[in-house]
Parts: sequence; structure tokens; C-alpha cells
Amino acid sequence: MRGTARMRAASAHAMSYRSIFRPGLFEGRVVVVTGGGTGIGRCIAHELVSLGAAVAIVGRTPEKLERVAAELREAGGRVSTHGCDIREEAVVRDTVAAVLAAHGRIDGLVNNAGGQFPSPLEAISAKGWDAVVRNNLSGGFFVARECYTQWLRDHAPQASCGIVNIIADMWNGMPGMGHSGAARAGMLNLTETAALEWAPLRVNAVAPGIIASSGMDRYPPAFRPTLLAAPKAIPAQRMGTESEVSAAVVFLLSPAAAFISGACLRVDGAGPNARRMWPRTGAAPTEAFNGFHLAELPAILRDDKP
Repeated sequence: MRGTARMRAASAHAMSYRSIFRPGLFEGRVVVVTGGGTGIGRCIAHELVSLGAAVAIVGRTPEKLERVAAELREAGGRVSTHGCDIREEAVVRDTVAAVLAAHGRIDGLVNNAGGQFPSPLEAISAKGWDAVVRNNLSGGFFVARECYTQWLRDHAPQASCGIVNIIADMWNGMPGMGHSGAARAGMLNLTETAALEWAPLRVNAVAPGIIASSGMDRYPPAFRPTLLAAPKAIPAQRMGTESEVSAAVVFLLSPAAAFISGACLRVDGAGPNARRMWPRTGAAPTEAFNGFHLAELPAILRDDKP
């Protein structure tokens, strides 16, 4: 019987988020997660719920949001879903009002929604440029501003969860995605400005490097060889996991980061530090952390792909 009980306990543990943070860390808190219907946003929402937070997940596709909401409710979480195109200012204003109507408060925002497509600079049209910049810069500003003016400005204590903006590894340029690199660099500057103008509210950024996430499946099949070769140029010799990004976000939202604002935490395996003049060591990849029990390898990276 004892062995059976242990197996059941192990099975239950395997079917829940394995966060490194203490249980109940965000009990009574409400966190908005944009782009919460897929990938990194979905993972962040799961970890926050596992730590006691109520989450409002925001995205453009209601079906994806409802699927994640069902997962979160099955895990015992409190969640609301909000269909929203963050590029539309009036829609964002109404969405934040709807979050407040559903939860009565906002303690934190994870500005995760975004997206881009691979293209050399000379092939990017005005329409394509505008779409990516609005998605990765303007939309993030709209959401942050509305959360701030509608609630955080007047209600957030100094040790509140604050705002975390998800940007990207855009150091040393972002060849092949110049539109996204420009927008993400703008979001970093916005983070630094808001940390002062909106103080004492904490405003920080997390910059993921190459992360094995479902967002990769939006890229065309021709981009697969580039993705598969990427770890060779990363000192850690591997891609990152969604859980590793989520852990960085949760830390910055936690009371342990109460004196951190205007900062950017890179989660990239030291990718931007790689130099051609320094030989690769040939060492084995570093050990990955993966606490997300529902994580799946992106289809574009699977061995059964042509």
C-alpha cells in the first residue's frame, strides 16, 4: 500500500507544474498575461496559477484561450479569458476594464504577446513592418499604459508584482527579423522609461533567446535548418525551455525582486556573447530545466519532420 501511495503521489506531481518557487507565493494576486493562449504565455500562466495567482489571459484567438483556461481550471486555477487585438488602442482599453470587472484588481502584467516573420530587410513591406512594430511595441505600450492608468497607478503597493515586458535577443542586431529587433529594442527603452515615470511600480523586461516553443511552428519549413543549427552557436549548446523563461518572469514578479526595476534579464544561454574568434569547446549541452508538465516540442523541431 505504501508503494502504491508513493506511485500515486509521484503521478500527481508529474501532472502538475513543478515550480521552484514556494507554494502560495502569489495567493490573492491577479496577473494579466497577454499571448496566454500559446507557447511561453501559456507556460507562464500555468506557473502563476500553480503558485496561487488568478490569471487573466489575453489573446486574439478565443479558442486557444479557452483551451488553456480549461487546463488551468483543471489544475484548480482561477482564470478569465479576454479576446483582444493588442494593436487596437480602444479594444485594449475595454479589455483591461473587463479584467477589472472580472477580478476587481490587477497586481501584475506579463506583456508577452507578440510575433514576427523571417525576412531580409529589403523584402519587408510597409504593411509588414507596421504589423510587426504594432504587435511588438505599440500593443505592449497600450496594454501597459491601460493597466497602469486604470489600476496600478492608484492601487499598487511598492512591493506589487509590477510589469514584466517580454522582448527578445536583439543585441548585435537581429538579421532576418530587423522589424522585430527594432520593435523589441524600443520595448526595452520603454521599460527603462516606465521604471522611472511609473515608480514605485516595478517595470522590468525578460529577453528570451532561442526557446523551444510553439511559436517556432509559425515559421516556414525552409527555416527549419536554421533553427536546428542554432544551438551550435550558443555557449550553452542548446535551446532554452519555456519553463526557464517563466522562472525568470516569476522571479521579477516576486517580492524577492522588490528592489529591481528598469532591468532586463536575459534568458539566452549566453548566445549574444558568442564570438567567432573564440573556439567552441565541444562541451556537452547544459542541463535544461523543464517544470511545465504540458510542454511539447515544437513540430518544426521533431525528428519525424521531413
